[in-house]
Amino acid sequence: MSFNTFGHLFRVTTWGESHGPALGATVDGCPPGVTIDEDMIQTWLDKRKPGQNKYTTQRREPDAVKILSGVFEGKTTGTPIQLMIENTDQRSKDYGDIVEKFRPGHADISYWQKYGIRDYRGGGRSSARETASRVAASGVARAALSHLAPKVEIKGYMTRMGTHEIDRANFDWGQIDQNPFWVPDATAAETWAEYLDGLRKSGSSVGAVIEVVARNVPAGLGAPIYGKLDTDLAAAMMSINAVKGVEIGEGMSAAMLTGELNADEITMGSDGPEYSSNHAGGILGGISTGQDIVVRFAVKPTSSILQTRQTITKAGEPAEIITKGRHDPCVGIRAVPVGEAMMACVVLDHLLLDRGQTGGVRGPIG
Repeated sequence: MSFNTFGHLFRVTTWGESHGPALGATVDGCPPGVTIDEDMIQTWLDKRKPGQNKYTTQRREPDAVKILSGVFEGKTTGTPIQLMIENTDQRSKDYGDIVEKFRPGHADISYWQKYGIRDYRGGGRSSARETASRVAASGVARAALSHLAPKVEIKGYMTRMGTHEIDRANFDWGQIDQNPFWVPDATAAETWAEYLDGLRKSGSSVGAVIEVVARNVPAGLGAPIYGKLDTDLAAAMMSINAVKGVEIGEGMSAAMLTGELNADEITMGSDGPEYSSNHAGGILGGISTGQDIVVRFAVKPTSSILQTRQTITKAGEPAEIITKGRHDPCVGIRAVPVGEAMMACVVLDHLLLDRGQTGGVRGPIG
């Protein structure tokens, strides 16, 4: 199975399966001399790990990361960094009923049609468990960013769960880490808790929208046409399991605006250009403007539900299926740190690309 690597200069290859002995990432292209250790990476993995509350899968995985190469005396050496996370709480017997059946909404049928073989134990590579590898790799990316561009801040949060959306008037950055949904609205968090609890008890699931913002990103990252920063961000977010749509800035809503409303007017401030709004999401012509980079993606409902659905067997016979096991009633919750991870990896990759192409040269303004 090919295409397990993303990135240009900062390259991440993920490996392993949901119910295998371990999974992890090989990170290549990290600059030497970056301070990194397992505890630093673990900080980000702990945000994503399962079983933290009743709103996520009850699979109990510590997601403890081990650095196997590429770091000496606490600093990166510039050689490939191998990260490993052991699986410790697999229950492959939960999937015995689906050996011959395809789960609706899952990649079971498409994997079988393409490869003629599939790992039915939790989906193998199609499982969201793969995203732990990305989050581990992002710990390296964040360390490198703090070394090369220390002002960059990356934060993700949920803006919608099913039919429930946050009130932007109540937006509070301080609330994001204070509730299990990473939502910047205390009132919404209370409503969502009751809503999701009902869905969880009924054996159903629901989708979500996650927004990821990168602040203080230098102007000039990205390149025209085929090297656009937003192209790589869109691809990175779309590669996350269960993601079905990606927006940059105003996104699809830009189609409802007139030209004068959509254009972010520019004035000259004491520290350089200032913008009246950010409909562009911090990117123009594929190149960062210095404004906040805003990416939004939609996650479908978890397909593994405890309700009977119609399907077929590998022999083409009609069947009914109920997916047992431990699953997230809203996979969007744990997609928040994954979205942050992909943002960190892409921003670092483009920072390195820009250093290689322009050496940091910028056109003067003022």
